[in-house]
Amino acid sequence: MTLVNNAEPVIDAQLAVALDALLTEQSVTRAAARLHTSPAAMSRTLARLRRVLQDPLLVRAGQTMVPTPRAQALRDEAAAVVRRLGALLGPGTGVDPADLRTTFTLQAADLVGAALAPGLLRLARQEAPGVSLRFRAEELEAGPALRDGHIDLEVGAIDHVDPETQVEELVTLRMTAAVRPGHPLAGKTLTPARLAAAEHVAVSRRGRFTGPLDTALAEHALHRRVTAVLPSHLAAMALAARSDVVCLIPTAPPGAAPSPITDAATTLGLRLLDIPLPLPPVTIGMAWHPRHAADGAHHWLRDAVRRVLRAPGSPTA
Repeated sequence: MTLVNNAEPVIDAQLAVALDALLTEQSVTRAAARLHTSPAAMSRTLARLRRVLQDPLLVRAGQTMVPTPRAQALRDEAAAVVRRLGALLGPGTGVDPADLRTTFTLQAADLVGAALAPGLLRLARQEAPGVSLRFRAEELEAGPALRDGHIDLEVGAIDHVDPETQVEELVTLRMTAAVRPGHPLAGKTLTPARLAAAEHVAVSRRGRFTGPLDTALAEHALHRRVTAVLPSHLAAMALAARSDVVCLIPTAPPGAAPSPITDAATTLGLRLLDIPLPLPPVTIGMAWHPRHAADGAHHWLRDAVRRVLRAPGSPTA
C-alpha cells in the first residue's frame, strides 16, 4: 500500500516522518516529544495527514488513542519509508569497508607510489577485500583529472590544484643525499664543497638540471655537476646504487619515525647522508575533488592513505 491519495499530492518526507512517529507512539504528545516539536504542531500535522489520507488514523478510545485499520496497514510501510529516507539523506561516510566493491585510481610519483602501494594493499586486504587499486604516474594535470573523475586521489607534492580542490598535508620530509656504501662521500664528514665536487643525478619529469640544491650551493660560490637527469626517483636511486653519482631523496627529519618513502633506499642498500645546507622541506599531501568529501568509500581511502604515510602518533583528520 502506498502513501499516496489520488486527490492529494504525495506525502513529503516531513509528513512521512510524522506519520511514522504517530503510528508508533499512538499519542500526539509522545510523537511530538519524539520529533522535538509541540503537541499543538503535531495535532495540526495529524489533521493534515487525515486530509491527505482521508482516514482518521488515530481515534479516541477512553484515555488513549487507537489506530484505525488503515493506520495499522500503513504502520510497517511508514517505518520502512523513514528508514529509506534516513539512508538516502543521512551522512555518506557510514559505510562498512568490507562491503565495498570498487576500484580506486590514485596518481603519485613513483617514489610515493612505491611507499604507498604495499601498505595500502595490506589495509585493503584486511579491511576492504573488494577494493582494487590502480596507480597512475604523474601523467595527468591533477586539477582537471580530479574534476573529470579520471583519478580519485592525487598523492605527493601538491602544488598545482584548482581552487575547489581539497588538499590535506600528510607528512613533511627533508632532502638527504643517497650514495652507495663504497662511495667516496660515505664514511666522511659531508661538506658543501665535497658535495659539490661529486657527480650528481637529478630527478625531473621536465628534464631540468637544476633545483634547490644548486641555489643553496651558489650561496657558497659552489656549483655541482649533474651528469644525468632521470624522470623517476626509483631509476635515479638504482643508478646511485651502481655508480658514484649522488641522488637526493626525501626522508623523515631527525627524531621522527622512519618514513615508508625511504624503504626503497634501504632495499637498494643506499647510505643516507645529511646535507649541510638549508634546503626547503618537501610536504607530501593528498588532493581530491569536493564531490568525494562526504562519500563513505572515498573517506575510507583517504583514511587508509593517512595511516600508511603518516608516522605513528601523527594526528588524523
